[in-house]
Amino acid sequence: MSHRPTLFTRPSWAESARVAAILRKETVGGALLFLATVIALVWANSPWSDSYLRLRDTSFGFESLHLKLTVGQWAADGLLAIFFFVAGLELKREFVAGSLRDPRRAAIPIAAAVGGVAVPALLYTVINLGRPEALDGWAIPTATDIAFALGVLAIISTHLPSGLRTFLLTLAVVDDLIAITLIAVFYTSSLALTPLLLALIPLALFAALVQRRVRSVYLLLPLAIATWALVHASGIHATVAGVLLGFMVPVLRSEKNGGPDAGPGLAEHFEHRFRPLSSGLAVPVFALFSAGVVVGGFDGLGESLTDTVTLGIIIALVVGKTVGIFGATYLTARFTRADLDKDLAWTDVLGLAMLGGVGFTVSLLIGELAFGEGNPSADHVKVGVLVGSVLAGLLAAVVLRSRNRVYRRIAEAEELSQTSTDID
Repeated sequence: MSHRPTLFTRPSWAESARVAAILRKETVGGALLFLATVIALVWANSPWSDSYLRLRDTSFGFESLHLKLTVGQWAADGLLAIFFFVAGLELKREFVAGSLRDPRRAAIPIAAAVGGVAVPALLYTVINLGRPEALDGWAIPTATDIAFALGVLAIISTHLPSGLRTFLLTLAVVDDLIAITLIAVFYTSSLALTPLLLALIPLALFAALVQRRVRSVYLLLPLAIATWALVHASGIHATVAGVLLGFMVPVLRSEKNGGPDAGPGLAEHFEHRFRPLSSGLAVPVFALFSAGVVVGGFDGLGESLTDTVTLGIIIALVVGKTVGIFGATYLTARFTRADLDKDLAWTDVLGLAMLGGVGFTVSLLIGELAFGEGNPSADHVKVGVLVGSVLAGLLAAVVLRSRNRVYRRIAEAEELSQTSTDID
């Protein structure tokens, strides 16, 4: 009996594993991110922009649970929480068993994050001192978009030191947590404490299960979703739940069943499982619905660039972030006992400081909270964030690409030297 091929066949385990392995490569994730960004920008500024806006602003969900969100909000608050969960896993692994376990080394990217928040906020405020109505936007340029910044670094980097990525990840996560705290304190009209306190219950249960090395998705996923939903209902940016859940997962291997040879830690296991979902779905979909900034043609762009709100954001992202991050890093390394990673040169830190000016999601969110819908300044915020982020990314790319060539030549020279030694 012959078997005719069917049109749709379920992919084999080997095919699924191969796709997952491809998506774990950060260059692939970065490429998908930027492809989605280009599609969003072109679509939002094309004759079919109405279809983009209708799709992005379509609402669905459960009103009673404060979860009736637009497609754009589901992407930014929901799917992006997966990315922050993976970032939380990776960051905890660095703090517990990686290069940041030494407090003197961890102090530098944390200080850099603080400098990268304070200086841009100060610059924006100085530029807009003559306009009291514009001062509400002082926190807009404080956030580094972790997904976009890591995407840029993934595309640029082939030979850059791994410590550079760890530095950026730590800086960006701390930076976003500070920015989200600013939202809770200065831009949240009513913080709901009850759901925030209730979120501690599923979070604690999740922590108890993972500490016992429980991996069952049927037990852990409902607790993770409940934590996320309650944090969202409290008024705090829901991606914080992703970071908190990631921090709950143990990094070190269990001492039972063979001690250190018992297999990878649970954090490494979850990171391996969820990274393809993060880089292949969550981040590109988030970019598709967050990057669609309507510029309004050359006239709209020109009008926006004459507004001090727009100029303040651009200067704060491009100049303020660079000065704040690099300056705080230098001062901390120079005048405290904190140590900069020995594999990093100061030119590397300069490129990374420029890359910190890639702000997007949280910056746009603060802009909406600061000025509201329908305010002309709200549209100018979007242009400022877009232009500032692009300029910061391009400047960082120039510096880091030149450093990448230097490290590549060093690696080739070392490889040639090793080959000559082996021959001798």
